[in-house]
Order: sequence, then C-alpha cells, then structure tokens
Amino acid sequence: MAVDRTVDQTADPDADVSAAFFARHLARNPVLGIFRGQDPRTTVELCHRAWEFGVELVEIPVQSESALPSLAAAVEAAREHGRQVGAGTVTTERRLRAARELGAAFTVAPGLHPAVVEASAEAGLPHLPGVATATDIAAAQAAGLSWVKAFPAAQLGPGWITAQLAPFPDVRFVATGGVGPDNAADFLAAGCSAVAIGSALADPSALPRLRQAVSGSA
Repeated sequence: MAVDRTVDQTADPDADVSAAFFARHLARNPVLGIFRGQDPRTTVELCHRAWEFGVELVEIPVQSESALPSLAAAVEAAREHGRQVGAGTVTTERRLRAARELGAAFTVAPGLHPAVVEASAEAGLPHLPGVATATDIAAAQAAGLSWVKAFPAAQLGPGWITAQLAPFPDVRFVATGGVGPDNAADFLAAGCSAVAIGSALADPSALPRLRQAVSGSA
C-alpha cells in the first residue's frame, strides 16, 4: 500500500522553505544522490548517472576542504542540466559559507547544529538536519524544519521510522546511511519520504533493483 508523502503547506507556506524545496524535488523520484570522497571528474560522472536515473537532488559532502573542488564541479554541471546540487556534512558556519560561495542549492548535516540551521535560514538555503532521537526531531520542529535526515538509517531501522511517525506525523524523513537496493523499499514502506543513495547509483548492475525498490513509492 502506497504511503501518502505529500506535505500540507496551505497553512503557512513561508513557515518552512526547506519543506517546499525538498517536497518539490523529491516528489517525482524519492532518491537523494550522495557522492562522497570522489575527485571532481568522477563526481560529475556520478552526478550524470544519477540524473539519468531521474534523481533531481545530489549531495556532495564537504567534510574537508579537499572536497570543495568536487562540490564546485558538480554545481557547475548541475547548472547546465537544470539540476540541484547541495553540500553535505555542513556542521559549521564556515563550511556553510564555503558551500554558499560555490553555489550549493541546499545544505545537509549529520546532526542538528543550531548555528548551521540559523545560518542556512539567513542565507535562504534549504537545510536537512540529521536526527536519531525523538528529542532531535522535536528540536528540528522547534527550529521550523519538518524535513529531516534519519541517520544512520541502517542502524535505526525501518521500524524506528514508523515508530517516530506516530508522535510526529508531520515530519518527513530521508533515510540516510547504509541504504541501498536491498532495503530502500523497506524504508519507503515504513513512511520515509525519500532515501539517500550513494554506491548503488554508481553501480549499473544495481540500478534495475534500485528502480524496482522505489518505483511504487511515488
């Protein structure tokens, strides 16, 4: 049975810019591509594979300054193809500034970092914070964010998603960390609005299984 992943934004459309952004781009294909630790050329190649698969959003983690050239190359390639590339592992305001200067369209973090949440809002960048507890989710909601990154998803499990949606029915989860063709369908069936995929998008042999896993989620 398909899960309704639509977001009601009629009450206050300005309350959560991030919700409008992520809902719009993940509605047609509930896959967020994530490519970490690759050189610029390889990163762009992986982005093209993701876009060919129908992915609209790609995240390039910037856990160190050495990753910035890959982010810059991906952003430039995205402009040419009408896609959106964001920066991941944005845990400090310094990283946020660097990502913004390179043209990142959104930011992602492994946890809930108040300074980054505030700075992203001030910069007009949609932000996806990481959560792993009910306390994290409540804090994200208090900060005005309804889309969150369930991390590490493989360790939390699909059951955690279903359990958290009971007290937090308005939250939209993007399962991240250890998610691939073998368990993506389980997370989507549990109520996730999207899944973050890395290695499977880089493996042509895995794409048919991944497409089958997400085909019934739209």
